[in-house]
Amino acid sequence: MYECNVCGYVYDPETGDADNGIEPGTSFEDISDDWHCPICGVDKKEFSKQ
Repeated sequence: MYECNVCGYVYDPETGDADNGIEPGTSFEDISDDWHCPICGVDKKEFSKQ
């Protein structure tokens, strides 16, 4: 799991991010670099592994 350093949103690869086209089972590393936090909109680079 990866947590947004700005707002605390947690990306869980088991659930993905269906609202933004990320299928369940997609690892964080496989998400496109242009993906943004669905809550606050920061870049993927603003996430930390939990």
